[in-house]
Amino acid sequence: MYLTSVLAPFTVPLASLLAIPMLSSWSTSLNLVFLSLAWTTIAATYSPLQLEAFAPLFIRLTLYIFPSLVFLLFDIGIPSLSAEVKSQGQLGIATKQKGGKKKMWTVAGWSLANVVLAIAIQAAIEFVVTDVLRMKSLLQIKGSNVTIPYSFVANYDHPACHILHRFLPLYLPAIALRMHILTYLFLSVLFSLEESFVYSGYSILPSTIMLRGMARRTDAHMMSKGDGNFGPLGVLDWIHDTTLGKDVINDLKAEMEKHQVDEKAGNTIDGAGKAARGLAGKLKGNAGGRDRRKK
Repeated sequence: MYLTSVLAPFTVPLASLLAIPMLSSWSTSLNLVFLSLAWTTIAATYSPLQLEAFAPLFIRLTLYIFPSLVFLLFDIGIPSLSAEVKSQGQLGIATKQKGGKKKMWTVAGWSLANVVLAIAIQAAIEFVVTDVLRMKSLLQIKGSNVTIPYSFVANYDHPACHILHRFLPLYLPAIALRMHILTYLFLSVLFSLEESFVYSGYSILPSTIMLRGMARRTDAHMMSKGDGNFGPLGVLDWIHDTTLGKDVINDLKAEMEKHQVDEKAGNTIDGAGKAARGLAGKLKGNAGGRDRRKK
């Protein structure tokens, strides 16, 4: 079976899934139905082993490897423009790190190898469980010396460290809970996008779920050679006072101010209070009327 024939059907539900947030409520309902039908067709066509091997590979290629390569080519192809949107300016260009282009391509190569290795391990485990032991699928089918952040750095590590740090935290909970493969693939989508953007080094990013703050903390962690900001989300750094620069609480406040959470919450509370007072008034009015009728 050719690789393209295996990967081609995944493009339909994946494109539908990514388009859902950008469409109206009517289109969203239609796309959910379309996604469900497309997935049913895929699940009936391919074996659990093929799904576990090629679906994560497709997601990682399209949502991590390809964007990372685009970012990298943009950085080295138009460095003057890239520096304008890099948090560290010219210092944030990958070729400016110690070792230059050779180091950059070494990082990219190891990152790609680690991604493929993790998927290969997952496929090997699935093969042993389903084809050798004849058991059900484990998933329900039905840091480094690099100090400049760019997306490939997210998976640049010793293979053993990569498996422990990147692959197992996602895979072990999935098989422990025996997640549906769609749930696992959705998590893979989130992980891939997070790695692509948070490690990109860019200062201009979508602000959804504090993405800019996560990227800023990752930049500070790498530029400081690991003095703090040990997690992009920043919660444990805030608890243990290892935050460098603005902490996660500052980001939460900024998000709340941007989306006017306090004002919206206040309006909601005021509305609930008015509704409660109106209901209480009606109840009192009904009770008074019954008393007058009794008299």
